[in-house]
Amino acid sequence: MLVKCLPLIFFFTCALGFPKKVHIGGLFDDDGGIQRTFETSIKSVNKERHENVEFANVFLVAESIEVGTDPFDVSQKVCELMETGVAAIFGPQNRVTSEHVQSMCDTMEMPHIYGRWEPSQTRGKGINLFPHAETLSLVFDQIITGFEWKSFAILYEGTDSLIRIHRLLERWDAKGHAIFLYQLGEGPSYRKVIREIKDADIENILIECSIDLLEEVLKQAQQVGVMSEKNKIIVTSLDLQTIDLEPYQFSGVNFTGVRLIDPDSPVVTSIVEMHKNEWGLDDPSQLRVEPALMYDAVQLFARAFKRLKDAIKGDVKQLPCNGTVSWEHGYSLNNFMRLSEMEGLTGLIKFDTAGFRSDFQLDIVRVAEEGLKKIGVWNSTNTVEWQLESHPPKSDVELSLQNKTFIILIAINHPYGMLKESADMMTGNDRYEGFGIDIILEISKMLGFNYTFEVQGDNVYGSYSKKLKKWTGMLGKIIAGEADLAITDLTITSTREGAVDFTMPFMNLGISILYRKPTKTPPSLFSFLSPFSAGVWWYLIGAYIFVSVVLFMIGRICPAEWNNPYPCIEEPEVLENQFTFKNSLWFTIGSIMQQGSEIAPIGLSTRMMASSWWFFCLIMVSSYTANLAAFLTVETLVSPFSNVEELATKKTIKYGAKTGGSTLMFFKDSNYSTYKEMYEYMMQNAEEVLPADNDAGLKKVLREDYAFLMESSSIEYITERYCNVTQIGGLLDAKGYGIAMKKFSPYRHALNTAVLKLQQSGLITELKKKWWTQKRGGGRCREDGGQSAAEELDLDNVGGVFLVLTVGVASSFFYTIFELVWEVGCTSLRENISFKEEMMAELKFIVKCSNSPKPVRRRKGSSNRSGEDSTRGCTPPYGFIPVIRTSSSDDK
Repeated sequence: MLVKCLPLIFFFTCALGFPKKVHIGGLFDDDGGIQRTFETSIKSVNKERHENVEFANVFLVAESIEVGTDPFDVSQKVCELMETGVAAIFGPQNRVTSEHVQSMCDTMEMPHIYGRWEPSQTRGKGINLFPHAETLSLVFDQIITGFEWKSFAILYEGTDSLIRIHRLLERWDAKGHAIFLYQLGEGPSYRKVIREIKDADIENILIECSIDLLEEVLKQAQQVGVMSEKNKIIVTSLDLQTIDLEPYQFSGVNFTGVRLIDPDSPVVTSIVEMHKNEWGLDDPSQLRVEPALMYDAVQLFARAFKRLKDAIKGDVKQLPCNGTVSWEHGYSLNNFMRLSEMEGLTGLIKFDTAGFRSDFQLDIVRVAEEGLKKIGVWNSTNTVEWQLESHPPKSDVELSLQNKTFIILIAINHPYGMLKESADMMTGNDRYEGFGIDIILEISKMLGFNYTFEVQGDNVYGSYSKKLKKWTGMLGKIIAGEADLAITDLTITSTREGAVDFTMPFMNLGISILYRKPTKTPPSLFSFLSPFSAGVWWYLIGAYIFVSVVLFMIGRICPAEWNNPYPCIEEPEVLENQFTFKNSLWFTIGSIMQQGSEIAPIGLSTRMMASSWWFFCLIMVSSYTANLAAFLTVETLVSPFSNVEELATKKTIKYGAKTGGSTLMFFKDSNYSTYKEMYEYMMQNAEEVLPADNDAGLKKVLREDYAFLMESSSIEYITERYCNVTQIGGLLDAKGYGIAMKKFSPYRHALNTAVLKLQQSGLITELKKKWWTQKRGGGRCREDGGQSAAEELDLDNVGGVFLVLTVGVASSFFYTIFELVWEVGCTSLRENISFKEEMMAELKFIVKCSNSPKPVRRRKGSSNRSGEDSTRGCTPPYGFIPVIRTSSSDDK
């Protein structure tokens, strides 16, 4: 029977288990070296599967496909791979096509593995073995800080280079550090821009370009003369070691770089030695980073697949692109790769909790006469922060702007462009004033050009119209050649950057929320209890009761507290103690209230107890008094929301942005789910929540329960003039305003230089202060810096104190009535007198308000039954016991 079942068991095992051969797909564009390392890494895994337990029972089959840069063509190739039943897709290196592949892999739950630099990596997406861009950006900032560079030039290649070094621009203060930014241009000659650096006498240079251009840039830099002993050069490329550095070894230049691959590592030397014939390498230092990352990626995948295979039973699916099927084990395989650790060509392969590469090591190297010399090591696990910085581009064509006349577009928008408030008739440029107007004036002084302002009547800055198939507004006129420049609160976006050129930002900002100022919460009725927490009050009550009880007990134990109640009798039969339980409570409460009592401790033990309690009361009362004033006068501000996430959940508060503006486009293009929902809400209620301009948005904020999403710089301007609105939350993004010009304008470099000089001199800061806080009602809402008078307290602040007084007086009154009735009742019973008669007598005596002593009510003819008259009144008031002296008959 068992023999008959064996084929069936074998069938189910094969059906439920992963196949023996695992197909993986590779997409490769124009770099043959990456494809070679991909295929050799697969051969290495298959060769070692019998020797290395980490690769046991894993046999990889490569499905390599060469692709171009057309996303549609690449998507077809990805579909072909998925239909063949691959377990993962590697590559490509092109950013646009790779992001397209990533979106397809996310849909199919297919692992996507690659190794390339990305400006921003998304958590939970593909497996990228390249170090995180933000982490890398910290390294060069640390190097510059260590070299104590106060001024330097950045020679960069293009937009990606600016993104890689953006940290440097954010960190360095324009007044404290001079940073000059030069763009290499299209080439092949870069001598012009390098000569400009030399003529500017800039000794410190940071070069940010691809490895393909680096060798030629360094060669031309040496020809121009900036690779001399007085120069300090930093190269950001991780592949610096792969180029020929011999020409610079004896030049005396201080030449520094970084490397991810350590050619002296035993792992690197053994792997390169194994595959040097296939890779065409003579030395490990010739291995570039991206091919090495692809080799490590295959090794990492093989280890993770082995762990997946051991952990679960499953199979690799054929996934048609026109269906809805996904691979249920894809995310598990991704997680196993993120949890795996290994030593590869690029060092330790490890990922943090966000899925980004961590704990990698970078060697800081310097070009010396003997070659590259390691001068430091940076490890991502240390606590030092590293940042990167950048600077504006410079054109290769040097044109004189002297006597050149520009047509400059402006918009009537406070405070960037406004009509002057004057009783005189003005014409030409004199009609306008504002922040943007002053910037153009200062730039024209530097560069010597003339200009004519032209107002954009509809205040449309510009966006691409799919219907008209052209750009509208200001940018449309710039592209059509109807104007040369445009300046206003014009946001630099990637879409606009593709149609026109911008200068470096003259103002940095972000999107925030304009809303009414938070309302003040009314003070609590028992705000006088606020100086202490509820716990302290309970502890204080407990301490009061505990000390009273202990004082009562100590008073009864202490012999000195037992006194003769009748000093007239020298040998009394009984002694009395002043620390009854009621008197103990009265003594302790009197100390807390700092009023004292008629009871004074006599014994040493009771005095010690009283001293400790008085010290405690001194500290507690002083602490309470010190905090009371603040808690009675400070009012808490309460806002219905504190950030954009809370705003999105508030169904009662409307929100919106300017129609057709960059703020609305930010929500449209965002991948964040909350922002997507907010965009859908705004579009569904467009007529109600999308005003035509910022002024209309401000009016809605003032009149309705409405939050307006706009640039933080505009919010700063508004809050200086409208005191009942404020900014809520932080910035949702980071962007800047720039001066727009035609694409590939020869004036871009000159304008960039002028804007940078304005920033370095602090003039832009002064202009912003002028137009934001001084002109046109600025500073109206700013609080006086001097000492302000203390605010008076109203009944809301101290109402609880009056309530306590009222309750105390009322309680005392009702208890007094109870005592009177009780005493009259007891007297009437004891003396056999009518209750009414006794009560009337008491009331008559009380109404008289006389200072005469109160007579003791007794029944007529009755004698003193208690026998207390003989000694009643012998005890003098206040417990004072007089000394009784007796004299003999012989005294005179």
